[in-house]
Amino acid sequence: MRAFTRLWDRICLERYGVEDPKLRRFRYGVQVNSLGLTEAQPENNVQRIVLETLGVTLSRDARARAIQLPAWNEALGLPRPWDQQWALRIQQVIAFETDLLEYGDLFDGSPVVAAKTDDLMRGARAELERVEQMGGMVLAVESGYVKRELVRSHMERLRAIERGDITIVGLNRFQETAESPLTAHAEGAFLKVDHLAEREQIERLGAFRARRSPGEVAGALRTLADAARSADNIMPASIRCAHAGVTTGEWGDTLRGIFGEYRAPTGIDISTRVDGARDREQMLVERVRKTGAEVGRPLKMLVGKPGLDGHSNGAEQIAVKARDAGFEVVYDGIRLTPRQIAAAALEEGVHVVGLSVLSGSHMDLVREILEEMRARGLGATPVVVGGIIPAEDVGPLRAMGVSAVYTPKDADLNRILGEIVDVVRSSRGLSSFGTLA
Repeated sequence: MRAFTRLWDRICLERYGVEDPKLRRFRYGVQVNSLGLTEAQPENNVQRIVLETLGVTLSRDARARAIQLPAWNEALGLPRPWDQQWALRIQQVIAFETDLLEYGDLFDGSPVVAAKTDDLMRGARAELERVEQMGGMVLAVESGYVKRELVRSHMERLRAIERGDITIVGLNRFQETAESPLTAHAEGAFLKVDHLAEREQIERLGAFRARRSPGEVAGALRTLADAARSADNIMPASIRCAHAGVTTGEWGDTLRGIFGEYRAPTGIDISTRVDGARDREQMLVERVRKTGAEVGRPLKMLVGKPGLDGHSNGAEQIAVKARDAGFEVVYDGIRLTPRQIAAAALEEGVHVVGLSVLSGSHMDLVREILEEMRARGLGATPVVVGGIIPAEDVGPLRAMGVSAVYTPKDADLNRILGEIVDVVRSSRGLSSFGTLA
């Protein structure tokens, strides 16, 4: 962030001519990285959160204006209000029980920090030049470059963890542990989604719509549609919609009907395979190839992200790894409906469906997807599920018909893909290969 604020200052001055230093200050908020939290020994997440928080509080030149901290148990399930309070208290202890915020920049004059900052700035400038050569950030996003680089970065990190080049305490080293009192009694340890919440919200929505003036709503939506078709500013029409009681869904459907629906690049069209791959990777590739030959065509997997959560890292990592292993992969990005996923499974003729859910709504979403698949004659197509899924929900998911369930503790992608190959084989009456040694 020191490098970021310095680059921002320089770009504002040199590119945009902002001469007042106060107007060049970079004001930003930070959400501390929840990707680094683990399901294994989750108590270690507290010190991880604190250490990352220090990164944007110790130095005045990298001090965030606002910080959002994750809860210690976000890799296990939805945090409860108490867990969120604990995350807030971490900030308050730093702010009010230490004198960190009373000092200027504690790292001024440090040659180590200066060298690291300069190195980051050089790398950032090189990246900015690449983006500019592509025609700017909009074109870089639309071409898929930005998403591909994000996916590649996450995959490289995961592979480094698999190799042991990066140590994650409790996950790939120092795995021995006493039972944690924080998770000893899982029941009630996470926020559970109320299954009645959806029904109650639909009832409230129906009551709200009944109180509106149908004429005002229809007129507001016509005005919105006219503005969109004529390329006028849609803000005044949108404000009129709000005054008339138009819902977000109605507003979005109107614009979707005119502009269509944008699906962002997924970034999975990369390969992370390396020459001289390790024995387990080669063995996985051979199992995928052999199984495809036995079923009559290459194995095809649909990776689906149902629901509203936007956390796509897990789905993307599985998709890239599956492609590297020889699967044909269908992945259309985030926020798909159960109907869209089932329709894609039928249209693409996939051998297995993999679902990634991190919103806490896995029970309802998986049930709906299974129902949609059965309605299309896909009841025999196996489904595997991954995400933030409490242990107590694994049994019910299996009882629904889910073939396998994976959570953040399952960090070995070779093993996961090997088991998915066996799931496909079992669904076709073929013998299992067994554990990927």
